[in-house]
Amino acid sequence: MGAKDGFIQFKRETPVSRDPKERIGDYREIYEPFSGEKLNHQAARCMDCGVPFCHNGCPLGNVIPEFNDAVYNQEWGQAISILRSTNNFPEFTGRICPAPCEASCVLGINKDPVAIELIEKSIAEKAYELGLIKANPPEKRTGKKVAVIGSGPAGLAAADQLNQAGHEVTLFEKDAKVGGLLRYGIPDFKLEKWVIDRRVELMLQEGVTFSTKTEIGKTIQADEILKSFDAVVLSTGAAQPRRLNIKGDKFKGVHFAMEFLGKQNQVISGEIEENPISAKGKHVIVIGGGDTGSDCIGTSNRHGAASITQLELLPKPPKQRTTLNPWPEWPMTLKTSSSHEEGAERMFSILTKEFTGNDADEVTGLTLVDIEWKEKGGRMIFEEIPGTERTLPCDLAFIAIGYMGPAQNGLLQAFGAETMENSLPKSKNFQSTNPKVFLAGDMRRGQSLVVWAISEGREAAVKVDEYLMGTSSLPQKDESFFQVEEQIAG
Repeated sequence: MGAKDGFIQFKRETPVSRDPKERIGDYREIYEPFSGEKLNHQAARCMDCGVPFCHNGCPLGNVIPEFNDAVYNQEWGQAISILRSTNNFPEFTGRICPAPCEASCVLGINKDPVAIELIEKSIAEKAYELGLIKANPPEKRTGKKVAVIGSGPAGLAAADQLNQAGHEVTLFEKDAKVGGLLRYGIPDFKLEKWVIDRRVELMLQEGVTFSTKTEIGKTIQADEILKSFDAVVLSTGAAQPRRLNIKGDKFKGVHFAMEFLGKQNQVISGEIEENPISAKGKHVIVIGGGDTGSDCIGTSNRHGAASITQLELLPKPPKQRTTLNPWPEWPMTLKTSSSHEEGAERMFSILTKEFTGNDADEVTGLTLVDIEWKEKGGRMIFEEIPGTERTLPCDLAFIAIGYMGPAQNGLLQAFGAETMENSLPKSKNFQSTNPKVFLAGDMRRGQSLVVWAISEGREAAVKVDEYLMGTSSLPQKDESFFQVEEQIAG
C-alpha cells in the first residue's frame, strides 16, 4: 500500500485553515486548497500493515488501504470506484466525519495516523472534477414503489440504494430543502450546502422523486402513504432534544442548539431574512462539550458575541492516550475544534445549578459549581466542591447535551411501529413491528454520527429490497455484524 517507506518519508499533513480573524466574517468552508503533490505524499503513508484495523473503525467498512493505493498511483477512476462501493456520499463524510478510521489506523500506534478523511474528500472532489461521478439511473425498474420519510443522511442513502435496485423511490421531507441535519444542523463553515445540492441533482437525474414541504400527518397522512407504496422507510432522526431540567430553563434566551443553528442555515440559504436568535453583543453560554456545542461557538463568534463560555460536565480529557485507553479504541483525548480556535473559554467538571433572570423572564445569569469525579462501587460519580458556586453573566444560553430519540409527534404510531421504553422503535433486521415499515439512522439506533446514518440507510435498503423481491443484490455487511448491531439498537 502506498510507498514502501512512505510512513517514514512523510509526516502527516492536512489543509491549512484560514486565519480565524478572517473566517469569522463569513460562513464559507474554513480550509485552504491542498496540493496534489501533498495529497500523494499523504496517500503514500498508508503502509502494508497486514491487518487493516481502519476497516473495522469505519462504520461503512470503507476499503481504505486500496483507495489510498489508488490515490498514490493517481488512478482516480479506481479510487472513486472503490470508495463508492461502500459509501454513497464521500463528499459529505470527507468533510464532517470525526474519522473513527483514523483512530484505528495501525500507524497511529506510535505515529500520526494516515489522513484518511482528507484523502476521502479529495477522491470525491477529483472524481467530480474529472466527470467520474455522474448520473447512473438503473437499467430496469421493478415496478415497486418505496416511500422514504426524512431526507437526512440515512434517508438519502436508503433512497439512493433502493433507486439503484430499480424501485421507484419518493423521498418525503417536511422542510423546504433536502438534507435534514446536513442542511439544517451542520454550519456552512463545515459543510457548504452546494455540496448537498450537487448530490441531490444527481439523484434527481437518476430517478429519485423529492417531495419537500411535506409533513406526515399534516400535508399527507400515513395511511395514504401505506396504501400508495409497497414499503416505507422511516428515517427522521433523533430529533427529541435532551432537556437540562434546572430552574429557569424556560427563561427567554435559553434555547436548544438546533433552534439557533437551523435558523442560521436558513438565513445563509435565503429562506429567511434574519435569525430570530441573535448572539451579537451577548454573553453566550454553551452547555455541552460535543460537536453541536462547538458549532454554536463558531456561529456565535460570527454573530459577534461579547463572550462565549462552553461548559462540560465531564473532566478535562488528557492530551494523549492513557494506558486505560489504548489503540485501537477511540481516543478519549482533548479535542480542539476550529470553532474553539476562533475564541471561547472552555470549562470542565462543571455542574449547572439554575438560570437567573429579570422581571421580564429574560435570562441574565447561570449559577454553577465545580465538581470532582470519584470512583465508587465500580462506577464514576461526582461531588460538588464546597465554596465554588458562582453565577456567570448570561444573556443567551444554548443547550447541546444530546437527544433522547425520535420526535414524540405520533409519526411512529401513525405507521404502526411500536416503541420500547426508551422511546426508540422496536426493530429486527431494520424492520419495525409493521412488516411494511422499515427504520434507519438515528431514529432506529439513537443519536449517532453521519457516517453511521449512511451505513444504516444502506443496510435498511437491503432489507427493503429483500422484502419486496425475495432476495437482494445490493451490497451489505456480514450478518454477524448485524447481530451485534441489533443488540446495540435493542
